[in-house]
Amino acid sequence: MTQVSDLERTGRRLQTATIVWNLIEVFITVTLGMLAASLALVAFGLDSLIEVFASLVVLWHMNDTQSSHRDRRARNLVAAAFALLALSLTIAGTRALLTGAEPDSSPIGIAYLAITAVVMFTLAAWKARIGKRLDNEPFLAEARMTYLDGWLATAILTALALNAIAGWWWTDPIAALIVAVIAAREAAELRETAT
Repeated sequence: MTQVSDLERTGRRLQTATIVWNLIEVFITVTLGMLAASLALVAFGLDSLIEVFASLVVLWHMNDTQSSHRDRRARNLVAAAFALLALSLTIAGTRALLTGAEPDSSPIGIAYLAITAVVMFTLAAWKARIGKRLDNEPFLAEARMTYLDGWLATAILTALALNAIAGWWWTDPIAALIVAVIAAREAAELRETAT
């Protein structure tokens, strides 16, 4: 019993760390995005709010041991977060492509995204291990969202670097659209398992 309790404590700490990182990330990336006119950086910051919501759902799920429908409800809420992420990235990416909005170079944004990618991949791997040991599907789904955040950071980092080096402004919205497709697939899979 102590083992499960220690695992739950570790799981809560991981979710709390994710929330804190993502709240800081909102302010940093939205500010950097506005300074560089990078829609992808701003979208990345707003995406962090969705991830905060998903982490809060998992914390609620871990604390609500009384409800018999808590697993399904938590999976549906995390699926909704994935769907909202997909929708916001699709709108932002499509808008940027249609308007031809060319972002400025953002060396600080590139450096921050590199750090974020490492942090998110590390958190995702740790969460996946804890989620499996807890046999907690909402926890595992949120770990996938954290992993997706690492890929989103990597994609936007690559897009910003290509824009800075080669002037390929369109890589910024394309990166957001690719991640939107992956997020939509995750949302659909979670909805399937919740029914």
